[in-house]
Amino acid sequence: MQEPTRHTLRRAAALLLGGCAALLVSCDSKTSVANDNGVRNMMTQQSEDLTVILSRNGNLTYRFTTPLLERYEYALEPYTEFRKGIHIETYNDSTHQVESSLTANYAILLEKQQLWEAKGNVRGHNAGGNQLETEQLFWNQKSKLVYSNVDSKITQNTDVVYGDGFESDERFEEFVVRNPKGKVTVETAPNRSDTTEKAPEAAPKPDVPADVPVIREGEGVANPATIRNQRKRRDEPRMLGKPVKLERFDRPGRPEADAAGSRRP
Repeated sequence: MQEPTRHTLRRAAALLLGGCAALLVSCDSKTSVANDNGVRNMMTQQSEDLTVILSRNGNLTYRFTTPLLERYEYALEPYTEFRKGIHIETYNDSTHQVESSLTANYAILLEKQQLWEAKGNVRGHNAGGNQLETEQLFWNQKSKLVYSNVDSKITQNTDVVYGDGFESDERFEEFVVRNPKGKVTVETAPNRSDTTEKAPEAAPKPDVPADVPVIREGEGVANPATIRNQRKRRDEPRMLGKPVKLERFDRPGRPEADAAGSRRP
């Protein structure tokens, strides 16, 4: 058998080294991807029984408390998760009083978008007494809008409105409800007739004797002759049936005296 030449050995060695290099590069690439995924899924912060206060220009703006906070800042979309629920309060910049509050069984904050999502027994209310109940809610801190795409219940004083979702400002003062159902009070401008004072009740009419004519308002005043004629006609007896034409005894052709022998006067 012929021994392999030096050229053949060199070529085999080159192929072997190249294959090993390619394998090493492939292994390093897979390890890098695995490490990247591990870093992205790695929790970077964990806190229990936490209270966080956020301020803007030295004024208290937000305050939230949570039993558990977990942050993932190396994720493609960095987020903070509150798996055991959260309670959030917003404050008025000038009065430092609580304007609104929100509680939920679960929440997540997408940090770049400044978008909150709350789920499970979501309850909100504001200083004016408006109350909100739903199972899912989004709060956009950039646009300062709060909205939901699921069934919601809104209570304003004695009015209760149900809808297939809603949109509101972050203070829960102005609501737009989709497909509203329930009791709603609509404020309208008062009618002029409602504000017009009622005329005083008329005084009781005095008893008027039957022979005294009554002069009604707007008919003018009757003269005494008319009153006398009205009184005279009232005293005359009324004739019932058709009038009977009577003949005078002193005109020609009068009837003869009756059987008693009556004579003409």
